[in-house]
Amino acid sequence: MSKQKADGNRGAMTVSEAGRKGGNLVRDTRGRSFYKEIGKKGGNAVMSKRGRSFYAEIGRKGGEAVKAKRGRSFYEEIGKKGGDKIKAERGTPFYEEIGRDGGRRVRELIERGKGTLHLVPAGASFGVADDGPAPAA
Repeated sequence: MSKQKADGNRGAMTVSEAGRKGGNLVRDTRGRSFYKEIGKKGGNAVMSKRGRSFYAEIGRKGGEAVKAKRGRSFYEEIGKKGGDKIKAERGTPFYEEIGRDGGRRVRELIERGKGTLHLVPAGASFGVADDGPAPAA
């Protein structure tokens, strides 16, 4: 049914051509933001029905498929390209800034951990009666 209209007559347009024409008409009348809006609605509907783990699962499967098809080096290449682009756009000071911010955050987490960590002094009792050394087996 490559060149048939809905009424069964042969037409001059394929189904894919008609779909493209309709899609372009919607884009021109409603704007690109319309697609963003309906995509977000659809994504939220799927998330409420299937949960967040669904997206994690399809992301994992997609990543495995790309890795199988293109190999591990593909990720290294795109990571390098992305890093080079960010470096060209933002410069070296950007990396210094995010490094400082990350270090500051790690320091805060360590300090917070120290504040809640209670060390038990050597020889302290844990609420169990101490009857001397354990009997030899």
